Amino acid sequence: MRLGFVGTGALSSAIVTGLKSLPGETTPVVVSPRNEAIAAELARRFPDVRIAADNQAVLDQCDTVMLAVRPQIAREVLKELRFRPDHHVVSLIATISREEIAALVAPAAHVGKALPMPMIARLQGATLVCPPDPIMAAFFGRLGGVIEVEDQSEFDALSVVTATYASYFKYLDTIHVWVRGQGVPGDKARDYITSIYKALANAPDTTPDEDFMHLAQDYATRGGINEQVLRELTERGTFEAFAESLNRVHQRITGE
Repeated sequence: MRLGFVGTGALSSAIVTGLKSLPGETTPVVVSPRNEAIAAELARRFPDVRIAADNQAVLDQCDTVMLAVRPQIAREVLKELRFRPDHHVVSLIATISREEIAALVAPAAHVGKALPMPMIARLQGATLVCPPDPIMAAFFGRLGGVIEVEDQSEFDALSVVTATYASYFKYLDTIHVWVRGQGVPGDKARDYITSIYKALANAPDTTPDEDFMHLAQDYATRGGINEQVLRELTERGTFEAFAESLNRVHQRITGE
């Protein structure tokens, strides 16, 4: 594989960093100069990474091309490029459908989508791949795991999960701020919250055949403080509002 990136932002950097952390990994990588600082840093850290003169040079030097440009400029960027029939194109652009990408990168015949996350730099977090692709499954499988899906609608629905990260950290920040307000040192509060939520993240593995509400009920002891917070948030419509936000993100992703 000769791997190239059209668009060199944080996600491209994370993929390259994860890839090059694997023992004995020597895949040649070519990155576009779109973000000069990130491209230069990758080339400095990894001897197998080179910076192309421009986006077309990335295509000319590679057989596998990952598209990581911002969706706002993706169409403009891609329509100026000349793809080859043998290019293996993987779009990392969540809000543009595979069908539209395929039209933009014709005559490239092998076009798919993938949704890696920034934690791939630490070889964590599964990457969605659509449609199933043994080459990309093997590639991302080494970088934290892979989940292959058959159709675009399934991919789009799972993509909505990635819109919840910032809210998760805001949730933790709310707890952190409150605990600090009670006079607890910030570092001690942060360490405890981090430890507890790391442990909670492993809880679904203990009951792999149950849904998440089963865990919620397990932790909401009758008359206890977990039950109180869950009840009060539910009564205030917190989770309904959250679900409505997920619907709006889904509409944005699908263009509906």
